[in-house]
Amino acid sequence: MSPMREGLGVNAVIQARSSSTRLPGKVLRPLAGRSVLGWVVRAAAAAPGVDQVVVATSDAPDDDAVALEAERCGALVARGPLDDVVARFGVALSSYPADAVVRLTADCPLLDPALVGRLAAVWRAEPSLDYVSTTLVRTLPRGFDAELVRAEVLVEQVSTASGPDREHVTSAIYRQPSRYSCTGVVVSPAADDLRVTLDTPEDWDLISAVVDSLGDQPASWRSVVALLRSRPDLVALNAHVEQKKLGQ
Repeated sequence: MSPMREGLGVNAVIQARSSSTRLPGKVLRPLAGRSVLGWVVRAAAAAPGVDQVVVATSDAPDDDAVALEAERCGALVARGPLDDVVARFGVALSSYPADAVVRLTADCPLLDPALVGRLAAVWRAEPSLDYVSTTLVRTLPRGFDAELVRAEVLVEQVSTASGPDREHVTSAIYRQPSRYSCTGVVVSPAADDLRVTLDTPEDWDLISAVVDSLGDQPASWRSVVALLRSRPDLVALNAHVEQKKLGQ
């Protein structure tokens, strides 16, 4: 994590909560000696061009443990409404100002620091962009998701987003490409058929197996994909899991 520099500041903001319908407490689960949240904080801090790492959790008592773990892992903490995620991002931005925010989620322990750094580099090269992400055109496995939003646009979403957009933070931005300037980072060959995010016990089995093989280190998306391409038995563990749809 680089010190705050003159010029365009980029903070990584990780949304995290202890409540989860399909796998409660997943962000605090121990994975090779550190919490799942600790994996995400470490990856965000290792990303080139990220100035500060903030964990945005809720102000509910259930999330006191998440806030404490975030601090223990060296992250800053912002707390806001449990069911209004975009408001939490607003708190994170007002508490720790930046020119752009990279939105990350705490259920992606295999996050690749280089991908986060690429978003920051793309935006710094063209700071008029409102939104840069790895998901605008999905070519990466689910679990390497990262989205950068220009600060002014995020503030606007805090004021204007409604319905499911308040939970999903960025959905009202990328749904309006004629209004917002959006671009995506894509990779080749595409690997979007794979899944390494943590929502279910089956996801946990796969991620644990990946970590057993690759070790306790920030993941490279290429090494994860190469492992899974060589191990169809691992891919089969969570191949049937469906991602929740927008608004669910």
